[in-house]
Amino acid sequence: MLLGFLTVALVCFSCWFVSGEGEVVSCSSTVPLRYRTDNISITDFGGVGDGRTLNTKAFREAIYRVQHLPREGGTLLYVPPGVYLTEPFNLTSHMTLYLAAGAVIMATKDSSNWPLIAPLPSYGRGRELPGGRYMSFIHGDGVQDVVITGENGTIDGQGDVWWNMWRQRTLQFTRPNLVEFVNSRDIIISNVIFKNSPFWNIHPVYCSNVVVRFVTILAPHDSPNTDGIDPDSSSSVCIEDSYISTGDDLVAVKSGWDEYGIAYGRPSSDITIRRVSGSSPFAGIAIGSETSGGVENVLAEHINLYNMGIGINIKTNNGRGGYIKNITMSHVYIEDARKGIKISGDAGDHPDDKFDPNALPVVKGVTIKNVWGVKVLQAGLIQGLRNSPFTEICLYDINLHGVAGPRTPPWKCSDVFGFAHQVSPWPCAELSSNQQGSCANYS
Repeated sequence: MLLGFLTVALVCFSCWFVSGEGEVVSCSSTVPLRYRTDNISITDFGGVGDGRTLNTKAFREAIYRVQHLPREGGTLLYVPPGVYLTEPFNLTSHMTLYLAAGAVIMATKDSSNWPLIAPLPSYGRGRELPGGRYMSFIHGDGVQDVVITGENGTIDGQGDVWWNMWRQRTLQFTRPNLVEFVNSRDIIISNVIFKNSPFWNIHPVYCSNVVVRFVTILAPHDSPNTDGIDPDSSSSVCIEDSYISTGDDLVAVKSGWDEYGIAYGRPSSDITIRRVSGSSPFAGIAIGSETSGGVENVLAEHINLYNMGIGINIKTNNGRGGYIKNITMSHVYIEDARKGIKISGDAGDHPDDKFDPNALPVVKGVTIKNVWGVKVLQAGLIQGLRNSPFTEICLYDINLHGVAGPRTPPWKCSDVFGFAHQVSPWPCAELSSNQQGSCANYS
């Protein structure tokens, strides 16, 4: 009975929704969903979902079984309803972690046994502190063909203990992400609720062929650095049909930090973000500020943002190097925001004093179109770098309504070249050229 139910559920995941006008566009075919012929349950390995029993041994033994007794087509590890407290654990290749409705995989609040791992080479150190970093709660390194899915079960990082250590400045190492895949490919994450991450929620780094769909990501708005989804030096990433409400950027595309990211030299490319909605005191869709390996070919469309700090935020800095190019963001709705659009060259900190201040980023070929905003305090700010102006910044069909009463200037620009068409309020002179140039071919 279990096998039949899971078969139906997983087959339905791969279906496209059909509207009156035909199929909704989707990039989910980036990773084909594989049928698992072998099914096991965490309870087979002594798992107890009472919210008190520590299930680390059960998860590690179950995944050891998947890894060392492989079955053709891979194995599905089923987590039935209940609250399963556990320390961090590693996934393995050719497996599906399936959370039933009412299933919660909950992180322990005891950080004393939390494993430490090496810093990412493109960061050179932990993102928060020098040295190593705490391993993510659910981790995959060098894996392929991994699925995290289910019936909207929950992965709960119980992050408040980590947030308090950050606030009290008692952290020894960089906080753990909730889910991280490193050097991995063919990853699907769908139909799961992620909540209360200690740090970033979903972090694919040095990965290819990643699909994140139908997820809900939740954290309090005052929780520090709880980014939703951060593709990092990764390619062919599809993010669709998700709701994110956190304390930091909902989606942030990254590619390494200053001299370490420049040396590692792995860009993020071919990233699609579609039909994502949410709320944050920071940015809705962000690129950066860690972009030293380069970011290119990013499409974000049909985005709905509420109670935001910034709607769209592209950010870099002196010393970053790298590039941000061929970026398209369209059909974005923004309601209640401090700023609608921000593209800046003075964002973010540096890992150490060894960065090269002459390593200037190149920002070129950014198209933002079909944006509608209400109750937006400032329409936009675009500030390039004096020795590396931002070029080919193309704005079309943008209407950002303000609020009654005194306002800051609607736009502020410097060191930028581009074109604007049907933008209200009208942007700065740097974007008012009659020469469309490379912006002429927009659609």
